[in-house]
Amino acid sequence: MADEHPQNPLHERYASPAMGRIFSAANRYGWWRRLWIALAECERELGLPITAEQIAVLREVAGDLDLGRVAELERRTRHDVVAHLRHFAEQADAAGVGAGAGAGGILHLGATSAFLTDNTDVLLMREGLTLLASRLAAAGTELAGFARRTKDVPTLAYTHFQPAQLTTVGKRACLWLQDLLLDLAEVRHRLSGLRCRGVKGTTGTQASFLTLFAGDGAKVRALDRLLAERLGFAGSFPITGQTYPRKQDSQVLSALAGIAESCHKLGTDLRLLQGVGELAEPFDAEQVGSSAMAYKRNPVRAERMCGLARRLLTDSLNGPLNAATQWLERSLDDSANRRLVITDSFLAADAILLLAGHVAGGLTVRAATVAARVARELPFMATETLLMEAALRGGDRQELHERIRRYSLEAQDAVEGGGDNPLIERIVADPDFRLSRAEVEPWLDPAAFTGRSAAQVEEFLAEVAGPALAAVSAAAVEAPRV
Repeated sequence: MADEHPQNPLHERYASPAMGRIFSAANRYGWWRRLWIALAECERELGLPITAEQIAVLREVAGDLDLGRVAELERRTRHDVVAHLRHFAEQADAAGVGAGAGAGGILHLGATSAFLTDNTDVLLMREGLTLLASRLAAAGTELAGFARRTKDVPTLAYTHFQPAQLTTVGKRACLWLQDLLLDLAEVRHRLSGLRCRGVKGTTGTQASFLTLFAGDGAKVRALDRLLAERLGFAGSFPITGQTYPRKQDSQVLSALAGIAESCHKLGTDLRLLQGVGELAEPFDAEQVGSSAMAYKRNPVRAERMCGLARRLLTDSLNGPLNAATQWLERSLDDSANRRLVITDSFLAADAILLLAGHVAGGLTVRAATVAARVARELPFMATETLLMEAALRGGDRQELHERIRRYSLEAQDAVEGGGDNPLIERIVADPDFRLSRAEVEPWLDPAAFTGRSAAQVEEFLAEVAGPALAAVSAAAVEAPRV
């Protein structure tokens, strides 16, 4: 019998299992239970009548989550957090004996639904951003290797997608790599600045916790700091309404949109270059380019990368819209939106970077095509050198310039007609230029027209890319246990 569940291509087809696990129901609701336990532990440390045995019972049953039972409770209560709370409490009460009895009753003391949902969202975003940082580093490492291997390969540079001067293949790759490194810096910046909501109560006033601690504001502040520390955050937001400021979502989604911008640029450039035959993305031995046109080698990975990037760019717009339209201490119109947008955006960013890394690791330079295109356009680029040399030998600069202009137009017509470029032959055949073919030939070395491209690649990889990529490996530490 066919599966009747709706498809989610982001999860089933594009994103990695690792990112899928981060935003899975099991991980999300596992965090809910760990948050309830962490809250109880912190409250116990600050003097509330909670026993170590009760917390031990909570830990004992925390992994036994029955989503069927939760669904049954939610149908009756119409509230997802209450359904999970009641399920956890009934499990704890059934398991608790002696000093561990009543464990279900210590759950959620002073908390509101946003304590779970908001703190969990930030925890999931932290896990997701950490994975994306490693994906960026992996794609960046592949691009760095490609740039290093091709730093000396002359190729046409384009402005307006028209041949301009020369650059090198590796220099162009560094343009793509630099964008990814900017994204890496932004992702790491967002990671370092993430703040949880902490323990703030229903509208952010901490009134419920003040009641629990008999009006002791210092203990309420200590509870907020202690929980944030236990979750591995530098701190919580000092001021919240019922939710943490949605600007944090907007900032995180903006970082993800930056990844989409960079990878769309990379994908678009690759599609253009594959179209003119200069570069090719990986093409598997048995890969089929078209169901009808068997000869085709379509740039499907770059195209998919661009398509997913457009999806991520549009999804990210919901961040500022949600932040801008929150009413006073909160409204609920962001809830369903965020459930879709945050998860889908992380899945899309993950899929995009997997594609970027795979494409970068398998790029092929079609050297013969690149060299032929350079040879066809190089005579036009050499005309300034030839003009100056001819003028130094006594020629009239203005008259020679006019002749080069005429010869160049004629040569362009020949090239556009599919022929070889005759420009150099016409110049050396003109006695007024006083130049021989033997003299001109060394001036037509493509490497002489690439400027400092190769040196720039070496400098960029050594001074910028290398340290940035190494820093990600150095920062890869295990997430705090809760």
